[in-house]
Amino acid sequence: MSGGEQGLPAGVFATGVGSWPGTDPLEAATTIIGELDSLPHLVELPDRGVGADMIGRASALLVDLRFDATTRGYRLADRPGAVSRRASDLLKFDLDALEEAWETAGLVGSGRPVKVQSVGPLTLAAEVELPNGHRALTDHGALRDLSESLAEGLARHADEVARRLGANVVVQLDEPLLRTVLEGSLKGPSVLNTVRALPSPEAVHHLDTVINAVARPVLLHSCDSRPELDTMRRTSAAAIGIDASTIRPSDYDELGELLDSAKLLALGLIPTSAPKVPLTWRTAGEPAARLIDDLGFSRGMLAEKLVITPACGLANAPLSWARQALTLAGEVAKSFADDPTAIEIARAPQTR
Repeated sequence: MSGGEQGLPAGVFATGVGSWPGTDPLEAATTIIGELDSLPHLVELPDRGVGADMIGRASALLVDLRFDATTRGYRLADRPGAVSRRASDLLKFDLDALEEAWETAGLVGSGRPVKVQSVGPLTLAAEVELPNGHRALTDHGALRDLSESLAEGLARHADEVARRLGANVVVQLDEPLLRTVLEGSLKGPSVLNTVRALPSPEAVHHLDTVINAVARPVLLHSCDSRPELDTMRRTSAAAIGIDASTIRPSDYDELGELLDSAKLLALGLIPTSAPKVPLTWRTAGEPAARLIDDLGFSRGMLAEKLVITPACGLANAPLSWARQALTLAGEVAKSFADDPTAIEIARAPQTR
């Protein structure tokens, strides 16, 4: 199944991960639309503070669940408060800005795809507290309620974006704490309180609760230093996104199975901060070409099954590098589309 058949752009393409530096949603939306031809995205601007970060943003998406702020982060609240109102207002500002930039670019009704992002249900439940101070992940009912609420809210959000822009919407779920959740290494409010390890089948169930509810192509992303490829691959997501620098030879079997399946692989090839040695499309794309060679696939796979992204969100990057990172991602994608064999990989000579 090709990307186009899944509702994603066909062939190799570039997109951003989500977060962006600064506080101006219109400037951000205009930049993203200009830099990303195939799949621009609704940015997150966490520099605006409470309610604008990945977890706070979820309060604007959830149905019948709201957050308050605490000294440690966010807590489920009985009724909408200042945090929930602020998160909803910020999301509205962002959607208005994206719609304005979309209209200015003459894209309304074009069917051009656009991506929206949300924290996934497991990272959300790991970060949000119950009223008693324990993580929501510790309570089966709370985890179920969060997953179902997020699923309904995110489906509504994607529908609104599609209606306002006349666009095909792709949804990204971010699960940076997936491995921590599966390992059971989260800390409770005290040394006497532990957070159970969540079995992988249960994790897949909660992820699929959201993925299946949105009824749109979903990119499941993690920029963890050791992404849980097996669990991610077994979800219903259309694409799996990871930081390319985290790949180890022990991951090759999982990556080979992923590329053999209908799923796309989103590779974070562009660093989130400017490297000391300037990058070109060739040096940026080399890890992807090397990976495909090592896995034993033909280079045509670079043009068929890859999505090119920055390694993670760009909120902490200087604006100049954030723009350059997207430009580089686009150049790598174009080079793979034009000639997947263009990058030559130097190999160490074999010794007997």
